[in-house]
Amino acid sequence: MDRLDWAYVESFLAVAETGSLSAAARLTGISQPTLGRHVREFEESVGAELFMRHARGLDLSAAGTQLMPDAQAMRDAMQRMRLTAAGQAEAPGGTVRITASAYLSSFRLPQVIADLRQKHPEIAIELVPSDSTANLLFREADIAVRMYRPTQPDVITRHVADLPLGLFAAYSYLERRGVPVDLQTFGSHDLIGYDSSTLILDAMAEMGLDFTREDFVVRCDDQVANWQMVRAGCGIGVGQLDAGRADPLLRQVLPDLMIRPLPVWLTAPRALRTNPNIRAVYDHLAVAFA
Repeated sequence: MDRLDWAYVESFLAVAETGSLSAAARLTGISQPTLGRHVREFEESVGAELFMRHARGLDLSAAGTQLMPDAQAMRDAMQRMRLTAAGQAEAPGGTVRITASAYLSSFRLPQVIADLRQKHPEIAIELVPSDSTANLLFREADIAVRMYRPTQPDVITRHVADLPLGLFAAYSYLERRGVPVDLQTFGSHDLIGYDSSTLILDAMAEMGLDFTREDFVVRCDDQVANWQMVRAGCGIGVGQLDAGRADPLLRQVLPDLMIRPLPVWLTAPRALRTNPNIRAVYDHLAVAFA
């Protein structure tokens, strides 16, 4: 193997990680015939069969399994080169891609982005509402806004704020059920919580409250849908203070109850931090949340 075509390695990785040509085509946007040709020519270049074909798709052979770590290392190196090159851009303008939780994307970031666009009209913004961890190294996003400290390598991260939380209920619900005056009466109310996530239960346990998942009569892991059920009058739920206090449909209950705030971390690939567009958006977000 005198020369190695990087396109072959990319196609090999896509097929290996998805398990079929069709899934790899959807992932990469490369046609199935082209992917199939890349795989065949890669196999010829290394002199080994890299996949075992079966009715459900493709499985790595022993030789393919041995090649995976080196192929992944090549991909990481190529991506670092791309990020380094992108980070040297000097011209103003372009697009910056931000990912944040669905809740922040719906209730906090629209105004922040509106202010940013007035300050930097030359920068276009792509917002990706997602509660999953985006891979910044592979440009799934340029900046991530997270409620936990990211541990991904080759990124810089900054703790910019702690968002205070409170308990809220719709006036329509409180008119039916009354306003809780202490934790004992609070426990007898309809509570809104998460389904599989334990974040609310963990916070309650820190406060010495013994609640279980079944104590939530309405459960949903989607933060936006969860909050909308609070607004609709399904029960009492947890929300960020600024959003709850600004909502005319809601009233804060047990305002003296101390709830652990949500930390806000900004993260960007280290190489892109020197890009003027990324820097401008990163700094604007830091000030907006602080």
